[in-house]
Amino acid sequence: MNAPAVLLIDTPAGLAQITTPAPRDVWWELADEDTNTCASQTPAWLESLCATGPYRDASRLYEFEGGRRLVLPLVGRRHRPQRLDAEESWPAGWGIGGPVDPGGVSPAEACVVFDDLALRPAFRVGVRFRPIDQAVWVNAAPSGFRPEPHMTQILNLDGGFGTVWEHRFSRHVRREVRRAERSDVDVEVDRTGRLVPVFYHLYQKSIVRWAGQQHEPLALARWRRTRAFPMRRLEAVAAQFGEECAIWMAWRGGEPAAALVVLRHGHLAKLWRAAMVRERAHPVHAVPLLYRLAIEEACAAGCRTFDMGESSPGSSLAAFKEGFGAESFSSPRYLRERLPVSAVERRLRTAVKRVIRFQDA
Repeated sequence: MNAPAVLLIDTPAGLAQITTPAPRDVWWELADEDTNTCASQTPAWLESLCATGPYRDASRLYEFEGGRRLVLPLVGRRHRPQRLDAEESWPAGWGIGGPVDPGGVSPAEACVVFDDLALRPAFRVGVRFRPIDQAVWVNAAPSGFRPEPHMTQILNLDGGFGTVWEHRFSRHVRREVRRAERSDVDVEVDRTGRLVPVFYHLYQKSIVRWAGQQHEPLALARWRRTRAFPMRRLEAVAAQFGEECAIWMAWRGGEPAAALVVLRHGHLAKLWRAAMVRERAHPVHAVPLLYRLAIEEACAAGCRTFDMGESSPGSSLAAFKEGFGAESFSSPRYLRERLPVSAVERRLRTAVKRVIRFQDA
């Protein structure tokens, strides 16, 4: 980690000290105090990102008068001039970032953070917030930061697994789980990283299926998805999170059929990745069974929520998650760019999708 730099500034909220990169011991302390901190807001997540991509630690610790502290997880790009840098929490595909702020912050303190980010020399600064951050952080966003809508689907685990099973799982899901329990499917859970290669084999098989569903050329799908999620990234996450990274694997006839990667921090569980070979998994309802077992374990561990990740509104994936009782919550990303790079990239992606007749699954 780079030697920390310390800046003392006078703000409308009083004197504030900014330290970057954020000291790890302080970050972990605040992450444990903030009961809404998810796995993707921890130093372990940042370490995994920096170890497997062209990123550097740009996290920032803010200390206010009166002892109030918060950490903003943040990465920049390595080996780029400041004016061409992008500082984000997080880059696309890496989920929810945003401030770790036990006890919440005042509107004035939230404005201090946004004002600090607005002055960063990077051409792009972006922060994706938790659903719970809407009240203060989103309202504090200045006009220079534009919102990008994102949705995450979260299952409420209040009441324990019995309540979740009876009142949140749909009848259809319960029926599929019961069928799976009577079928010839075996399930194991790995917390050592041993099953990383097996999961990634399933993931590569899934790319073929996704490409067909989305009418995407297979070569393009493989390049795009393996670039965004190389196997070394899963290896890094499994190593960083240890027993808090569970790979649930369903086997049929000695062959892998379906798998989930579930992360946990504190009382929040997060479904990070899923993959399957449809012709093996679908006849025995392996995927609903894995979801059921992972959710049951999260309940037993005392988790309050089970985050199922982002989905496109109205998609078949969103409907599948709704069957388990997941509700949709806004989790916007706020972006400031000195040049409209994202708009150009979005138009290019849209044009390519039209040419290949891409269909969102």
